[in-house]
Amino acid sequence: MQLTADSIICLHELLIRTDNKNFIIEDLVTHEFYEMPVVCIDAIELINDGLSLGEIEHLLIEKYPDEEIDLLDFGQQLLELDLVEMVDGAKVSLEKTRNHEELGLKWISPKLGKIFFNRFTRFFYPLLLLVNLLLFVKDTDLFPRYQDLFVFDTMMFNILLYAGISIVLIFIHECGHILAIRSFNLPTRLQIGNRLFFVVFETDLTQGWKLSSKDRNLLFLAGLYFDSFILFIALILKMSNASSHGFINGIISLIIFDIVIRIIYQCCIYMKTDLYYVFENSTGNYNLMESGIEYLTALLNRKRKAVKNKIIVFYSFFFLIGILLTFSMFSYYYLPQLVYIMINVLPGFTESVSSLKFWDALVFCAQMLIFLLLLSYSLFKKFESKREYRTIYSGEENNI
Repeated sequence: MQLTADSIICLHELLIRTDNKNFIIEDLVTHEFYEMPVVCIDAIELINDGLSLGEIEHLLIEKYPDEEIDLLDFGQQLLELDLVEMVDGAKVSLEKTRNHEELGLKWISPKLGKIFFNRFTRFFYPLLLLVNLLLFVKDTDLFPRYQDLFVFDTMMFNILLYAGISIVLIFIHECGHILAIRSFNLPTRLQIGNRLFFVVFETDLTQGWKLSSKDRNLLFLAGLYFDSFILFIALILKMSNASSHGFINGIISLIIFDIVIRIIYQCCIYMKTDLYYVFENSTGNYNLMESGIEYLTALLNRKRKAVKNKIIVFYSFFFLIGILLTFSMFSYYYLPQLVYIMINVLPGFTESVSSLKFWDALVFCAQMLIFLLLLSYSLFKKFESKREYRTIYSGEENNI
């Protein structure tokens, strides 16, 4: 739809809330959320007063002489975001999917959520994270090793066991997110998706934009808090030698391995992990990753790029640290595991077809093939479904 300076547009009913630096806009029709600066809020208020785009532009240029004001472009953006109900009296059809209606889990009582997330637990969970860290410092033998993955002598059993434990721990992680958002009596949904060859759960935290920045951080950290509680129990069991059974001890070590790896993963904020969203939300710099990548790209291309926002420079530093951390994890955990598997599993192809070692090698290779296919599929889907606008993060296991 073509807009002109004489166009008068009518917006959906919008709810405007102040945030860290700018404002959060909720479209009460599509129930999408957007971040906008104060100049956009003034433009919206003038639009609601019934002024034409040309009149609004003239008023805003006088009020904000240092800002670049283009109301035709802003009006077109509002159209693309489906925030416009009518243009010059003509109804505008909605194109965006109204996924708001799919949110639910309202049968989970907010009272249940408040049992786990209240004034007391806001201090308890961070303290528990610190206790876990001190336990690792006190006894470095508690820190997971790559050998913890190999509970059985047969690799296909190890992979199935690890996948099963991971799914249970992921579900517990997502329960943290769900109970946290339900403690504020907000709807959500739990979806089943895939990350590589693992089945994962994803929690929709979109409605968290209704909350203050401090409360949104609780939603993002809730999964990590539940992880730390399970980790604390596992560490105590391992320290106390609660079981003399080798298999049980192997399960405990595998639980510690899985949770520690995922917590380290959370620290890799070059990806949109839970801690990335905490960092983004606390600073009020949304779309921080995109800004950080743009800044680093300019540096790599030896282009001088003046960055007034020092938060972007600060984030870029941790962006690089996260990449180094990922390579360190690969070198310390995944590469030794791969070498171990190649030495102990692949020679099974030299055995007879009736040998368990042969079938172990065959199944393992089949699992690796599925892994590569699903990885390719995930990357393709991620590229195809990349959205042009941003709403609040939908947590998933590793991400949540």
